[in-house]
Amino acid sequence: MQAQVLVGGRWRDARDPQGSFRAEDPTRAEAIGPAFPVSGQADVDAALAAALGVAPAFAQAPPARIAAFLDGYAAAIEADADTLVALAAEETALPAEPRLRHVELPRTTGQLRQAAAAVRAYAWTDPVIDTAAGLRAHRAPLGKPVLVFGPNNFPFAFNAIAGSDFASAIAARNPVIAKAHPSHPATSRRLAELAHDALMAAELPADAVQMLYHVDNAVGTRLAGDGRLGAIGFTGSRAGGLALKAAADQVGVPTYAELSSVNPVFLLRGALAENGAALAQEFFTSCTMGSGQFCTNPGIVVLPPGDEANAFEAEATRHFAAGAPRPLFSRGVQENLVRALASLVHAGATVLAGGDVGGGQGYRHQPTLLRVDARAFLAAPAALQAEAFGPTSLLVRTRTDDELAAVAAAFEGNLTATLYRAVDGSDDATWATVAPRLRARVGRLIANKMPTGVAVSPAMNHGGPYPATSHAGFTSVGMPAAIQRFTALHSYDNVPDHLLPPELRDRNPGGIARRIDGRWSDGDVGATS
Repeated sequence: MQAQVLVGGRWRDARDPQGSFRAEDPTRAEAIGPAFPVSGQADVDAALAAALGVAPAFAQAPPARIAAFLDGYAAAIEADADTLVALAAEETALPAEPRLRHVELPRTTGQLRQAAAAVRAYAWTDPVIDTAAGLRAHRAPLGKPVLVFGPNNFPFAFNAIAGSDFASAIAARNPVIAKAHPSHPATSRRLAELAHDALMAAELPADAVQMLYHVDNAVGTRLAGDGRLGAIGFTGSRAGGLALKAAADQVGVPTYAELSSVNPVFLLRGALAENGAALAQEFFTSCTMGSGQFCTNPGIVVLPPGDEANAFEAEATRHFAAGAPRPLFSRGVQENLVRALASLVHAGATVLAGGDVGGGQGYRHQPTLLRVDARAFLAAPAALQAEAFGPTSLLVRTRTDDELAAVAAAFEGNLTATLYRAVDGSDDATWATVAPRLRARVGRLIANKMPTGVAVSPAMNHGGPYPATSHAGFTSVGMPAAIQRFTALHSYDNVPDHLLPPELRDRNPGGIARRIDGRWSDGDVGATS
């Protein structure tokens, strides 16, 4: 018997499924758990119809109930932590301690609660009032469903049924159709059960949260191209995200997709002189954390000329050569990594350490370090900055400061770029040359720490220029900015006060922060500040 899908506000058997699949234990390459359906067009049509039917009512739901759902869901996840962590660890081979229990699960509940706080404060609505023109505007629900695709590498924090895209879309009062990732279906099912119960406890429409485990590529592309959707949130491979975006573009559905990133790290000469050996250890730890399966993995390290860089390369090579093979999420991840490394070598890179699969049962790959000189990199920048998803990185060796700047200018859009500078200021002139070239190419510019961590903060930008994401103006992490992806800008011209949305009326009993005639105010319209 196959697991049931959450469609139309209830758990039911899949209708006309296109087959089934089971999760795998990546450490043994063996199927585990029950069978899950690959939903066909019948389930997709039913989910979309249910979401469309409830969208108008959900858009009018009291903010207090939306916040209650988000807070209640966070509490339910914490109460069920033992079950969730055990499921996710078995399905992904990510360590239960500390990664899943003490890092990712608290991040998930924290961003749900931050979304709830943004709902209560109306922070995502950005109210603007122009009394002279009689105009008032704010961010409002799309009034249509949001389709969310979850990735393989974060079974909690980016899960289609619990992660930031989900929390953001719900906070903006849009129904969500979640397409879980097949790498962790049992984890997703348990999260969906908790979400459904929390939705009922908050007295919200049951059809507002639905989940399918997997769909055929053609079915998923057809759904993405349905103009009745309000938006799409996607985290995953560049090829998959671009296929969905192409379909959505045909009907004007905005797609907020995180696609790929190599997150270049520049180690400047003074920083290497001060702390080269420690930086080699820090780099290795960051690159192999989570088996390198992070969107912020330091995939390229650019080194200055000099003996300090030679010493760093030798020390980093030693760490990678001594590193044990790391478990990967699936056979597909392993096969893609092998192909990516072969492509880097074909483009001119040399393997310094690692380079092979295996090392025990399951899907594993050795920590792998490669090297290329700056001239070769600049001759084939597209090929040599292609993402290799796993515990791998490429050293780019420069001969002059001019080459260092040229390499910086050759990067595509990325989520992050990092520069390590000396604390004595001796690298500041080089920083002034390199940083501006990187600034236009990344969402987050980092000083003196590896890019792997992503804080759930209102000031975070987990986004960047294409091809890191499909839209450089938005972030998928950090409330309230992440919520605004799934909103529409509504303007009201000469509408009577009592017919306006609450946050746009003259009275402001809740003390909402608003821009009134060009000034921020938490008071009533006309009140003196």
